[in-house]
Amino acid sequence: MTNAHHPDAPEGATGILVLADGTIVWGRGFGATGSAVGEVCFNTAMTGYQEVMTDPSYAGQIVTFTFPHIGNVGTNDEDVEADSPHALGCIVREDITVPSNFRDQKPFDQWMAEQGRIGISGVDTRALTRRIREAGAPNAVIAYDPEGKFDIDELLAKARAWAGLEGMDLAKDVTGDQTKLWEQGGTWQLGHGYAPVEEMEASFDRPHVVAIDYGAKRNIFRNLVKAGAKVTVVPAKTSFDEIMALKPAGVFLSNGPGDPAATGAYAVPVIQQLLEADIPLFGICLGHQMLALAAGAKTVKMHQGHRGANHPVQRIGGGWDATEGLVEITSMNHGFAVDSDTLPDTVRETHKSLFDGSNCGIEIIGKRAFGVQYHPEASPGPQDSFYLFEKFVGGVG
Repeated sequence: MTNAHHPDAPEGATGILVLADGTIVWGRGFGATGSAVGEVCFNTAMTGYQEVMTDPSYAGQIVTFTFPHIGNVGTNDEDVEADSPHALGCIVREDITVPSNFRDQKPFDQWMAEQGRIGISGVDTRALTRRIREAGAPNAVIAYDPEGKFDIDELLAKARAWAGLEGMDLAKDVTGDQTKLWEQGGTWQLGHGYAPVEEMEASFDRPHVVAIDYGAKRNIFRNLVKAGAKVTVVPAKTSFDEIMALKPAGVFLSNGPGDPAATGAYAVPVIQQLLEADIPLFGICLGHQMLALAAGAKTVKMHQGHRGANHPVQRIGGGWDATEGLVEITSMNHGFAVDSDTLPDTVRETHKSLFDGSNCGIEIIGKRAFGVQYHPEASPGPQDSFYLFEKFVGGVG
């Protein structure tokens, strides 16, 4: 049905989500006009929508927010994790309202439009979330047209033609393009924001961490600085020799989007060389998965993924024996996971999800190398997981 109002469209519908199985979800569009194709996921966090939309790990994804009131606190220039949004769009229950927060600089819908991202409100997000939980994260097209005219056949064909995230290397698309010293401080202050690291020259006395950027969140670098490190950020495809030329005391493996096995085609050999050189390593999310791949394990596509700020993770041993059994409330964003059944004898599992038992942490036996599946820098606990940054930086200092 080309350039016409669909007969089943509710009155006033200007937004649409077309799933690859033919399911059509109507709503009211906001943000940018146009269409985008990706994987539909859901996020259970009650806050942090601006951080979610700008997290590079959400590249290729359309986010369904389960919390009904998105946009209430508006947007600002500080609560972002990258220079621009990486999530393709979002789906929300209630219409975006006038912001009510003293830090607001512009309404969420205006910010979405300026950033070229599509939103749909008026959707039964609870029903859509159940659909994802039962049938898995679907491929779909999200679209917004102020006149409510959509070519359903074309949108459906676009959704069905998209290959999906499995086998897709997205880190190369979101990584930085140059090596640079991270100059932002680790602590935020009202009215001052994230001030530059004081006397950057003095930071050269700090242990030097080289952070490989597979699509990193800014707050990870801030936490490394807060824990006492000097941080140099390098692109995803930086070679082992280029990393070693920077004389790192340790190497950080960042989060990022896409299939870890695909990114691992060029990243895993570098990580294996770093392991052979006995360089201390710390990986988060995608970085954790690629550390596991480098050690000989495998990763798998999850049915629905884990995304939110309320995921309980238990410490189950290894180098964490003093606190074994403790539970951390964590932030997560991943659609792939390390397959615990494939961990070799040289790898010890250290954390697991209390939702489904999936792997959430490993350490390499005999090496100063560990990783976690969740995002300790997001601080939902709020300080449950900062010890990971202290453990890493303290171990290289």
